[in-house]
Amino acid sequence: MKKSHLFVIAIIAVAAAIILSTTADASVYVGFGEARQRAAEGNSTKVHVVGKLLRDSQQRPIDLQYDPVADPNYFAFTLVDTLQVAQRVVYNSPKPQDFDASEQVVITGNIRGQVFMADKILLKCPSKYVKKDLDGATASVQ
Repeated sequence: MKKSHLFVIAIIAVAAAIILSTTADASVYVGFGEARQRAAEGNSTKVHVVGKLLRDSQQRPIDLQYDPVADPNYFAFTLVDTLQVAQRVVYNSPKPQDFDASEQVVITGNIRGQVFMADKILLKCPSKYVKKDLDGATASVQ
């Protein structure tokens, strides 16, 4: 075989290894119901769940449990997924900055027992550009 053929075969093998390793870690977006079903079937793969926080009448988040003095690596909250199913979530890391202001939360992890153990939390925070701020803005042409 020519060296160029061996080089091409090596590149293909490396590309295949990279593709297989990234798809093995891929997770899917599900609701809490499907996450519970997967856990009941013994499937421990990680999933993404999109949801919103429970809020009171003044739009402040409720049911958050975080005491950085007692345990800075324990944060628990209740999340309501897109199908309106509420689930207790435990995150064994510090509470993310701006968590209280988030509009939407995406968590990655799986159900263990009665709680969803989150490995990652992604926040969708409100935009700093609010419509009322943009209404008065004008562009000048010179």
